[in-house]
Amino acid sequence: MRWREAARRLNERRAVRGTGRVLLIGLVALAGAWLGIAMGASVSTAVGPAQIGMSLQPSWQGQTVLDVRPLGTLRFDSHHGPIRLRLSLDGIHADVAQQLLESPRWAETLPDLIEADLQAGLRELIIRSALCAVAGGFLAGLVVFRAWRRALWTSLGSLLAVGLVTALSAATFNPRSIAEPRYTGLLTGVPSLIGSAESIVTRFSEYRNQLAKLVTNVSQLYHAGTTLPVYSPDPNTLRVLHVSDIHLNPLAWNTIRSLKEQFKINLVVDTGDIADHGTKAENRFVEEIGKLGVPYVYVRGNHDSMGTQRAVAEQKNAVVLDGGAKTVEGLRIYGVGDPRFTPDKSVDVNSDASMLAQLGRAHAERLALDTTGRKPSSSKASRGKAAPTPTPSPGAGPAADKAAGKTVADLVAVHDPTIGRAFGGAVPLVLAGHVHQRSTEMMPSGTRLIIQGSTGGAGLRGLEHDDPTPIQASVLYFDRTTHRLQAWDDVTLGGLGEQWVQIQRHLEAAPGRTILPEPVPTPSPTGGGTATVTPTRR
Repeated sequence: MRWREAARRLNERRAVRGTGRVLLIGLVALAGAWLGIAMGASVSTAVGPAQIGMSLQPSWQGQTVLDVRPLGTLRFDSHHGPIRLRLSLDGIHADVAQQLLESPRWAETLPDLIEADLQAGLRELIIRSALCAVAGGFLAGLVVFRAWRRALWTSLGSLLAVGLVTALSAATFNPRSIAEPRYTGLLTGVPSLIGSAESIVTRFSEYRNQLAKLVTNVSQLYHAGTTLPVYSPDPNTLRVLHVSDIHLNPLAWNTIRSLKEQFKINLVVDTGDIADHGTKAENRFVEEIGKLGVPYVYVRGNHDSMGTQRAVAEQKNAVVLDGGAKTVEGLRIYGVGDPRFTPDKSVDVNSDASMLAQLGRAHAERLALDTTGRKPSSSKASRGKAAPTPTPSPGAGPAADKAAGKTVADLVAVHDPTIGRAFGGAVPLVLAGHVHQRSTEMMPSGTRLIIQGSTGGAGLRGLEHDDPTPIQASVLYFDRTTHRLQAWDDVTLGGLGEQWVQIQRHLEAAPGRTILPEPVPTPSPTGGGTATVTPTRR
């Protein structure tokens, strides 16, 4: 009896050891498969007119991520399981896209083409993932067990794990997820890029039609991007985001954050009307400024109270300018707050243009041009185009200007363009807002005035007209040496209910141009009514 009891205990120990070995082999197989997939499970394939990168990544929750840089990402809860499918738009085949867009039957052919290309790409990705998992499992088995037979078992376990994950993903595939994406980046402003969710049903044929629409829209966006004029900001370029007239629209902060990340913004300039009625309750809205992580230069608008201005000033990264100048990221900025407070829409805020112009001229008298002869930029945008900088006269320059009680500024920020035009000849660039319509003009003096649209889509006012007011902002590129504007990108998102986004590049024709004072009429020698203009360099 004793030998039987001993044999039974020996068999139990062997069974425990065998179970432990199996579990250990399984864990090593899973770890090797995880590592192999993470390191090598990626392919690049043509899907219709697009070149798509596909990769599988271990994840605690299954989903599909579409990366559409620089617009952002879309995430779909397409399946369950410990694997994530990541798709990235690596490029557009312009010739294929042109053929599809010109074909009168593109809507019929594109879904089938995309479906076939996606299936081929996924098959290649699954095969590659299986090979990487097997290789990872084998290498992990060799490292842990130092025996090639057990390494073969771990590689077989890795292959089995890939098969189980593939089967689970296929069994839980949810085609309706295309109707319920989550957006990040600029795509938060245009969620209707993939079409109306109400029009999408569960049948796979309609699912692929929606996917074709998505690819087509993104192709058109990238095709438009290829027409941008050539300008490549170098790493030393100063990037300034110009926003205005947010009017309490929370969507503006999404837009600003996305643009800050996508364009690597160094500072933000807000030309006023961040609030709507300037009440104390609205002050919490400006707390988003403190979360941006870059300097935020602000001038008061006619819808902003002094309480609004103080609330902005309390943010750690805010720079409030009201009749003064400050150097931010190397750029000398002079700002003037709007003298009016007219949240009541019944008040005609354009009735006192002469007062605003007089205020602007009074502030312009405090400024002096930089005549130190800083070298113009050597960038491609300005090479061969910049006007020569005048040689400074004796006693000229910032030191003399400071002694004369004047300030040298690289740009001026105001709310109302009427005030801004009074700075012609006193500064190279003036930024303004107020009118909810973007425009730019070059004054006779060489001063450029850029008027920003509404970054908040004019708030609730954006719904007063037949067409909603678009959401607008601009990225300005400055040379860090000359502090002159080199180029700017105008970004426009469709207003409430709209479905489009546009980025338009503009180049400054002569970044180093000479700035002259605005022509000032002087009485003729005869005392008559005619006038002569005698501009002098400043």
